[in-house]
Amino acid sequence: MNIALIGYRGTGKTTVSKLLADELGYKLLSTDALIVEHANMGISELVKKSGWEKFRAIEKEVISEIAEFDDCVFDCGGGIVEDWENIAALKKNKTTKIILLTANINIIAERIQGSDRPSLTSKSIVNEIEEVLNKRRKLYEKAADVKIDTSKLTVQEIVKKIRKQLRL
Repeated sequence: MNIALIGYRGTGKTTVSKLLADELGYKLLSTDALIVEHANMGISELVKKSGWEKFRAIEKEVISEIAEFDDCVFDCGGGIVEDWENIAALKKNKTTKIILLTANINIIAERIQGSDRPSLTSKSIVNEIEEVLNKRRKLYEKAADVKIDTSKLTVQEIVKKIRKQLRL
């Protein structure tokens, strides 16, 4: 079985995926780290130099490559759902379960404050989160096999919930 964590940045995907992979003895694959490796530059630099379109194209390549693997936890970038072919590639492997991590907008804003990740809009952080979430919310929910609100949970509690939902 593979487990793909999706959701907006700041919902806990990276932290949760590390503990989950460790507990299960699965390989951890971060799509963002693989994009950095593939592009030979950081995400901020890639977006500045080549734009979000190039970032999304590399992300799509990375997803199609890792979708074939087994016994992995995938830490997926927040925008993975913007191209439904990414979700289709993950779901092609029938053993992949997609977990949507969510959180309250103000909590997300607190968590990502000071991040070096490039903005998706020119708006304030809370307004950007609201706008992007409004655009992605239905896509996230359509993709997800399991949904967990991480707003008031510890990393250990989130991992425990995922394992319970997936009977692991």
